[in-house]
Order: sequence, then structure tokens, then C-alpha cells
Amino acid sequence: MTNKNASLILVTGGTGFLGSYLTRLLVKNGYRVRALRRDSSPMDMIASVAGQVEWVSGDVTDIVSLEDAMPGVTHIMHCAAISSFHPRDAERLTRINVNGTANLVNLALEAGVQKFVHVSSIAAFGRSKERPNLDENSKWITGKGNSRYAISKYLSEQEVWRGRAEGLPVAVVNPSVILGSGFWDAGSPRFFTQIDKGLKFWPVGRSGFVDVRDVAQFMLLLLESDVEGERYILNAQNMPFRELFDLISTALGVPAPSIKVTPLLAEVAWRVEWLKEKILGLEPVATKESARSSVSTFYYANEKSLSIPGFKYRPIAHTIGETAELYAASKQAGEKARVLAL
Repeated sequence: MTNKNASLILVTGGTGFLGSYLTRLLVKNGYRVRALRRDSSPMDMIASVAGQVEWVSGDVTDIVSLEDAMPGVTHIMHCAAISSFHPRDAERLTRINVNGTANLVNLALEAGVQKFVHVSSIAAFGRSKERPNLDENSKWITGKGNSRYAISKYLSEQEVWRGRAEGLPVAVVNPSVILGSGFWDAGSPRFFTQIDKGLKFWPVGRSGFVDVRDVAQFMLLLLESDVEGERYILNAQNMPFRELFDLISTALGVPAPSIKVTPLLAEVAWRVEWLKEKILGLEPVATKESARSSVSTFYYANEKSLSIPGFKYRPIAHTIGETAELYAASKQAGEKARVLAL
């Protein structure tokens, strides 16, 4: 068990979507928290506990700032990463997700950190149409179905396992699509903004979904347990995107998207968006990778995560309902972000 009085938890990505929920949960449970943040990072999601966190300016690509953050650290919760399906971000995905993780692992080894909890992704298993069902034993598959983001998360997870081979105690979580309230113009909370504004299209694909608070809670359980050298898929429910969009539209009281996006239509759509970006300089609504991902179908097991004592998932319908309420309140108040209660 973790001794709270003798522990100092370093959280990377502490102002981000998952990182802010995890940081609030750690503070709520009496832990001393040090968090890494860029000077430009907005504090909206962490404002309620910002004064109870020791902040270090920097990021995972800056070795000097990481060294500044390490003195006294006993545990690391590594949430910092970027997610992008745009070709222009290929170098950033490698630099931040892969090299940044390698930097942190190396310093954790030097410091003798007691446990390194790493946030990976379901994308890190690789994707193939011939293997739609995935669990923790699924091995990486190289193929055209893997996005640059997926490759970066696979390689970053390999850095963590390399650290374990060199003596670092680790545990890895592989969340599915994380849902919840946050910045309404980024990540999964953007679903609520888009559907509220009249999104017309629903893709035929299927994926897994999980409440952001469940991911944070599971990471806390890993921190406090003797579990080491294991990875866990975190997934409350597998569902079609159409069902997800219908739940969101019902919760918001707006019409549901009505136009079915088939694989053929997805191929046309990303090409049109590519041309619009090239000719008009407009940010694409979909890229080749995001379009193809949205019409793919995969199922993710969750039995291993449910074997951890004291853990259970919130129903996704409840998550959507709570998030929709906060979205409506934010919209009325003109706020950029809100967070769900822990």
C-alpha cells in the first residue's frame, strides 16, 4: 500500500482532460501532488485544486524541466500525450508521445521511482479487420489500419516496458474513448458541441467508451495496490457511434445526426476535406485516418479491469446525461470548460 505521508506523486498532463481529473482525485484523497505544465496551459479544469498542487513549468520533451520536477518523487502518473490524426502532426506525435515517455522513464529509473503508471490507449494494440476482438493479450499488428497516433502510443508503451526490463515497477492502462466534461472545443467533449450545433452525420463504426472519472479512479487503485507489470483495458461499454450520438442528442434535446456515413462515403469525405484544406486553407473536419477509424468496428474486453477489488464502471448513458447538463450550463454561462464532480 502507498504511504500518503511519505509519497510525492508526479502527474504529467495535469491540466489536460484525464490529467486534471486524476490530479483532483489525488488531492481529494490526501496525496501530495507535483504536476508538470506548460506556461501556456489553461487552468480551467484544475482551478478548484490548483493551489494545493506544486506546479513545475515545462513538458516531457524538456529534459531540464523534467529534472527539476523529479526531486523527492516516489510515484509517476504519466498522462501527458497528444492525440491527432492529421499528417502534419506526425513529428509531434513521435516527439511528445514516444520521446517524451522515454525521457520520463529514464529519469524515473535514475530516481528509483516506486511505481510508474502509464496511460496508453486501445490504439496501442494495433488494428486489423481480421481481429475485431481485443483484450490485454492482443499483440501489436502492423498494418494500414494503424494511424500515426496508434503507432506513437504503441511505441511509447514499449518505452515503459523497456523501463520495466531495466528495473522500473510499472502498470499500464489502455483506455477506450474517454468521455466526460472538459473543454468543449477539444477531444470527446467536442461531440456535444458538434451535435448541439446540428451535426448531420453518423459513422457506421463501433468502439469502446469509458467515463474519465473511472479511468482516474482505476489509476488511483493501481497506485495504491501491489499490482506491477500488468496492463488493463479500461472500457465500460462497446457501442456503435450511432448509439453514442443518439444518446448525446437525446440528452441535449436536439435532433440526432441522420445521414449514415458508410466506408465509401468516408473515403469521399476525407478527400474532399483534404482538397478544402489545400485550396482554401480550411481546417479539415476529417482526415484519412480519422475517417477510416470512424467506420471501423472493434470490441474491447473489460473483464481484467473488473477483477480489481472495489472497481466498477459507471454506465455510459449516465456519463452522457451528466456531461450534457454541464454542457448546457457552460453554454448559458459562456464558459469554455467544466468538470464533472468526482
